[in-house]
Order: sequence, then C-alpha cells, then structure tokens
Amino acid sequence: MDMLIILTYTALCIGIFKLFKIPLNKWSVPTAVLGGIGILSTIMIAMNYNHPYAKFSKEVFVSVPIIPQVTGTVKEVHAKANVPVKKGELLFTLENDKQQIALRKAKAALEEAKNVAYQKNQGLVSAIANTEKAQAAVEKAEANLKRTESTYRRYTEAHTKGGENSPFTEGQIERQKELYNAAKAGVNIARSTLDAAKSEQERIRLDADSNIYGENTRVAQLQEAVKQAELDLEYTFVRAPADGIPTQIALAPGFRAASIPLRPSMVFIPNTGKRQIAGMFWQNSLRRLKPGLEAEMVLDSQPGKVFTGKLVSVLPAMREGEVQANGTLVSASTLARHGFAVGIIELDEDLDDYALPMGVQGQAVVLNHEGDILHTSIVRRVLLRMMSWLKYVWPMK
Repeated sequence: MDMLIILTYTALCIGIFKLFKIPLNKWSVPTAVLGGIGILSTIMIAMNYNHPYAKFSKEVFVSVPIIPQVTGTVKEVHAKANVPVKKGELLFTLENDKQQIALRKAKAALEEAKNVAYQKNQGLVSAIANTEKAQAAVEKAEANLKRTESTYRRYTEAHTKGGENSPFTEGQIERQKELYNAAKAGVNIARSTLDAAKSEQERIRLDADSNIYGENTRVAQLQEAVKQAELDLEYTFVRAPADGIPTQIALAPGFRAASIPLRPSMVFIPNTGKRQIAGMFWQNSLRRLKPGLEAEMVLDSQPGKVFTGKLVSVLPAMREGEVQANGTLVSASTLARHGFAVGIIELDEDLDDYALPMGVQGQAVVLNHEGDILHTSIVRRVLLRMMSWLKYVWPMK
C-alpha cells in the first residue's frame, strides 16, 4: 500500500511537470522530492495511525471432527461430500449386530427380573396372609388356654373344698390338668409359628421392598442396562451434529471407525451463521481498534469489489505469549516472536451469495474517524480500491 502512494505521487508529479512544462533543474526536482517526502510521510503516518490496516486477513470458521461414540466397522456412508445436511441426518452407519444382540439380552434379563420381582411381591402377600393366620391361631390358642385354665382351677377348688364329697374325681381333675398343659403348649407353638411367620414376612418384605426411585433395585439396574444398550445401538447411526456440510469424505464401507479423539472419521463444517473475517493488526494499532468501528475489505477472489462491515471484537489474547505447564522450560526464543492483535470483522454482505469457499483471504482496514483532522480515511479508501483493481492481474499482498 505504501508503494501505491509513492507511485501515485510520482505519477502526479510527472503529470504536473509535463502539463505545466516545468523544467527539470536543481530547484524543481529536489522540491518535488522533498515535498513528496514531507507530504507522503505526513499522510502515511496519520493514515496508518488512525486507520489500522491488516495486510493478512482471512475468513475463519469452525470444523467439527466426527468421532463415533462406539468403535465399529463402517457399513454404509450416507453423506455426500460438500452437500449440505440438516441436523440429525445420517452421515454413516456402523455394523451393529453386536449392539442388537446386547440389547436383546438386556431386555430378556429385564423381563426375567420383573417376573422375579412380581413373584417376590406375591410371596410377600402370601407371607402377610400366613402371618395373619398365625396371629389368629395365637389368639385362638390363648382363648383355649384361658378356658382350660379356668376349668382346671374350678375343678381343683371344688375338689379341695368338697373333700370326700367332691363332685369331681381325681381322674377328672387329672384330665383337666392335661388339657390345661396341652393348651399352654399349644400357645407356645402358636407363638413360635407367629414369630417364624413374622420373620419370613420381614425377610420377604426387605427383599421385595429393595427399591430405588420406587423401582426394584435389580429391575432398575437392568432398565439402565437396556437404556445403555439402546444408546450403543443408536450410536452406530452417526448423525450430523448441526446444520452444515461434510467435506473431504474419505470414509468407505469396511473402514474401521474408532471412538478415540485422535482419529476422526469425518470432517464436518457447521453452519454458524454469518461468516467472519480475522485480520492481523500490529500492536500499535490497538489504541485505535474499538468494536463497532467501520471496516472495509477486499478479497483476492473478488477483484474490484470492496466489502463493507464492522469490527465486532478484538481477541483478548495473543498466541505468541501463551505458555502451558508441560514439564519443560520456556525458551527465550519464544519471547522473540512478535505478537499480532487479531480483530474479528463481520461483513455486511453474505459471502455465500458469491459462492465463495470458506477460508478466503484478502486485506482489511478499520476506519477510526476520531482525531482524523486530515481526513486520511479518504486516502485509505482510495488505496484499498486501487489494490482491489490490481487483483484483476495480480493478487497483491
């Protein structure tokens, strides 16, 4: 761009000398040269300070590596290279016989667990009924014990008071005593049976009531196993993560697709909205780079066309100053690398309307009119358009 200014001034001087027939002598030539140096230096300094120029500007975009969630052999590739797809559309399918078998086994185990849980619930109902029966038997045995005890005591008291005139014989009293002892034994047996029934009921209840979120624990475990098997089966159908374009597809049936980040199976470019340009600016331009400022750009692929837009942001960090903890010392040569500020420019026009591939490059300027008393923005705009015209024959940098 500096060369364009010098050449323009030189052409202007030659035109003036020719038009006005100014002689070339020791006064006119040095005046033109020194005047040019002063004028051009003033213009260039004011222009470069007020209106930062990015000699290297390029469209930036995000690519998504497509990595399957499960490892398998590619069965079929559905996506076509560079053909837009919608979110959720199939990109490729893996062989899934193993996943289908695992899903069927998980479902069978779940049904078996549900049957076992049902049987346990039925067993609990039966145990409760047995406990109730044992409780009724205890109550009946205790009532019989009270009755036989009362009869035995009545017989004994009558025999003691009556003496020889007792209405009951020794045999009758002995008989009532045996009945009383038998009733006591019956109560003990009934109580033991009740305790055993209660213990069995509690055991079955604990087993049947082993729940999580209202579900039998074994059933809950197998339900999650079924969900995992369904997920594994679904993961064999690799789908588009968003609206976008799969590109440079080298995948083919029989290819082994691995679920490791180091080996993507496909590259996918999502549609993230408006395409953006990243420009590389010198650090002394940071004082004049403010989000919202007007920007202009020319592309190598569109000679004669100037795109307008605005500066949306300046990245808050520069790669040249980055350090990471990796077990090695930072080299002093790292400090010698010059860092550049990166500004993000959003164009007013959609580059898709020009059928341009992502990653196109060119040059950009940011116009800051604050303090530009010489109105050098006009010069900057003219020079940018001249550079755009030159791209018809030479993509000038």
